[in-house]
Amino acid sequence: MTPLLFVALALVGMPLFVVLGAAALTASHAAQLDPAILMVEFARLAASPNLVAIPLFVLAGATLGQGGAPQRLVRFFNALLGWMPAGIAWVTTVTCMVFTAFSGASGVTILALGGLLYPMLKNEHYPEKFALGLVTSGGSMGLLLPPSLAVLLYGVVAQVDIGDLFVAGLLPTLLLFVMVGGYALLRGARGAPRHAFQLRELASAARAGWADLLLPVGVIGGLAAGWLTVAELAACTALYALVLETLIHRTLGMKALLWVAYEAATLVGSLFIILGLSLGLTNLLIDAQVPMHFLDWVTSQVSSPLEFLMWMNLALLAVGCMMDIFSAIVIVTPLLLPLATHFGIHPVHLGIVILANLEIGYLTPPVGINLYLASQRFKKPVFSVFRATLPFLVLMLVWLLLLTYLPALSLWRQGA
Repeated sequence: MTPLLFVALALVGMPLFVVLGAAALTASHAAQLDPAILMVEFARLAASPNLVAIPLFVLAGATLGQGGAPQRLVRFFNALLGWMPAGIAWVTTVTCMVFTAFSGASGVTILALGGLLYPMLKNEHYPEKFALGLVTSGGSMGLLLPPSLAVLLYGVVAQVDIGDLFVAGLLPTLLLFVMVGGYALLRGARGAPRHAFQLRELASAARAGWADLLLPVGVIGGLAAGWLTVAELAACTALYALVLETLIHRTLGMKALLWVAYEAATLVGSLFIILGLSLGLTNLLIDAQVPMHFLDWVTSQVSSPLEFLMWMNLALLAVGCMMDIFSAIVIVTPLLLPLATHFGIHPVHLGIVILANLEIGYLTPPVGINLYLASQRFKKPVFSVFRATLPFLVLMLVWLLLLTYLPALSLWRQGA
């Protein structure tokens, strides 16, 4: 009954670190072990070379978000793509993707960009339902791009090369961008006007936003070429963002910087507590051979990798409905990794599929955070927001199937 009690507490809203801590203490007591063993994982985390990347990338994202990068990105992509058929929809999608990757949480994207992109779509005669659905779902479409916090977290928990994960996420994100843009072309932009391409506006927008645009290019290039480690790249990214917003654009003063640091520290601190406690609990479960028993049960029920992936997707979609992405990563990854290894599934491919599933969880009740944030931001009932996102949810489910059963989309760099 005790495990079910902890699950029930998590579902009714008990803070996850409290639930994990109580479960870990209960497990250590049952195993007659000193509870101090849980602190070993915090020491191991502190020694992890990739751990420092998480707070640095979070700081960079918070700095850019507070410093006006969203507005500069919207202006540039509008000048670059706005003349195309369904141009504003393409602009909305790519801007949300890029900003979500840097903000670390898709809800921030809706809050930062929703007030700008939603009226822009409506003013261009896009249907209100389409505009609401695109902005709401767009906030969760960039979680595979560097330097996404979700990718970093999976890499730390699964002990997979983070550079490989970031490179693996590029092609899937491009595929999703094309799918959403194609849907916008067919359904959303029927009454939208076309605008003439203006070279002068593009040049002006590029001058204002060139430094913001160089940052994702530098991160992707540095990872793909192997010039810097993830930790070194994170330090360079944070320094670059601080210099950009304080010395070049001069949008952040000392008071704003203190708020940015507080916001980043709050997110990272809560994340590290959850991560350390969950890894400590995982070690206790491994000592009790729980994953091995689970593996034996699954292998007796599942006969092929394709069948395993199907059931894994269904389970992860259910988890995404009930749990935020960061908590889900640290809980499900240690359970799924040995199963995936048994069925010959590459850990990088597994990571992309896990993150894609949980990315969809942002749009699914009862804990689809994007639905509630969009409801608050745009003053719409949650059910209306959910109905507006349904076409995009279907698109993302099709995208998930492609990622799951075409591993070459994730493993193209490995030659798979």
